[in-house]
Amino acid sequence: MDTTKPLRGDFERQLLRVQRDLLRMGALVENSCVLAREALCDRNLDAAQRLHRHDKQIDQFYRQIELDCMHLFTLQALPEPEDLRRIGAFMQLVRDLERIGDYAEDLGEVAIKLFPYPVHPLMGRVQTMLDRCRSMVAMCLMALSDLDAECGLEIKQKDDAIDTDYDELYDLLAHQSNLIGSIEPTVLLVLAIRYMERIADHATNIGKRVAYIVTGERT
Repeated sequence: MDTTKPLRGDFERQLLRVQRDLLRMGALVENSCVLAREALCDRNLDAAQRLHRHDKQIDQFYRQIELDCMHLFTLQALPEPEDLRRIGAFMQLVRDLERIGDYAEDLGEVAIKLFPYPVHPLMGRVQTMLDRCRSMVAMCLMALSDLDAECGLEIKQKDDAIDTDYDELYDLLAHQSNLIGSIEPTVLLVLAIRYMERIADHATNIGKRVAYIVTGERT
């Protein structure tokens, strides 16, 4: 009796389940970015505290998806090249998502430390940079949901804007000439824009990995 088709069907169902779990994890990560924005820009302490709970859920998804990907490797004696490509990309994608969640939580911690201080004059620029990062995270998840290579590769163009934001804000923060009182808010904002720059890098990585799944070509 030929059992190839039933085995193949089971493999494909489990592969789709992993992709679905990645998207569920991605929804949590995207919501963490929203909470980070509320914490940092709207001075919402409740949002900052909720980030820790979100990160625990993200970490649970991370561990389970890694295990599921390893299990997928054992289901097919002779997996197709595109199967190996997709599973390998999923294992890298899940790490990128987990790191974005970590950086969002870090932004919440920055927000808590900034709370006692007056709103920094550059907070409007910081908010613009964070909104760009959130847009990139949403875009990479859309690319993953649709397995859209073109959308995935377009994210790199948005990353260039984030790099410009980072360079300009770092220069402004590092060369403040009218600094009065504690330097802690400035140091914290330097950390915050670094976390945002890393979020954008990981979103760019996800876009590239989606394109690799679809085309088999590395960029």
